[in-house]
Amino acid sequence: MPKHGSFVWNELNSWDAEAAKSFYGETLGWSFDAMPMPTGTYWIAKMDGEMVGGIFPLRSPDFDGIPSHWLPYIEVDDIDERLKGVAAAGGRVIRPAFDVPGIGRIAIVMDAEGAGHGWISSVDPEK
Repeated sequence: MPKHGSFVWNELNSWDAEAAKSFYGETLGWSFDAMPMPTGTYWIAKMDGEMVGGIFPLRSPDFDGIPSHWLPYIEVDDIDERLKGVAAAGGRVIRPAFDVPGIGRIAIVMDAEGAGHGWISSVDPEK
């Protein structure tokens, strides 16, 4: 299992996933595997067959006004418990915790300076 407090994933939230795939494919040599989601296709970015990140397609109206951006994810030991301390530490929960089957429980937060990032309590692949 990933260690609490460590960065574990990077995700490009993109309005134009095809343009992003083209850019990173041409400049970095990444390849992409499709992962169907209820809201569209999530793209797993790979380098030499190893996962290096993902591309999440932004869709209206949920993300109107939000530019394309990279979103890092940090592993947390107990996401629900950790989220209870966000406001007291000066941060804000942007999207409350939700489950991604086979991946883990995720939330999006902003720190005290407004830097957005994801928290994840990963599922144990051994279970």
